Amino acid sequence: MKPRRPGDGLMTVDAAAEELQLHPKTVLRAIRTGRLRATRIGKAYRILRADLDAFAGVPPHEADDERLEPWVTVIVDMPDTDPKDARSWGMLPASLRAPADQLPLRPDVIYEVERRHLKIIVVGSVERTTAVLGMIRARLKRA
Repeated sequence: MKPRRPGDGLMTVDAAAEELQLHPKTVLRAIRTGRLRATRIGKAYRILRADLDAFAGVPPHEADDERLEPWVTVIVDMPDTDPKDARSWGMLPASLRAPADQLPLRPDVIYEVERRHLKIIVVGSVERTTAVLGMIRARLKRA
């Protein structure tokens, strides 16, 4: 496996397969048989870095103490989203990168063009996730 990179949180099946140097169907098979934990979001799966590391047999990193704090996963579901608005929401993950002194936050944005459906997935500490939800709410009120 490649070394850890900061900000690696939720991964797609294709990214996980590339990381493990496996075929994506092999990764899907591991998910479906329960050997690899993943979350289904719409028609796709997302895999946490920690779950991929555990599957690959990578020992937990000593700096993973942040996992001792409870984490939450939140999905903000936004039907009937214009493609232009979806592109602007797509900038959200880059704008939320955590400074080194804060717990990581794992944001992801998925847009289904044919359904005009946007989902924002946020995984992180209760405190940081609540702050992100506040930012999302404020932006939605301005629109």
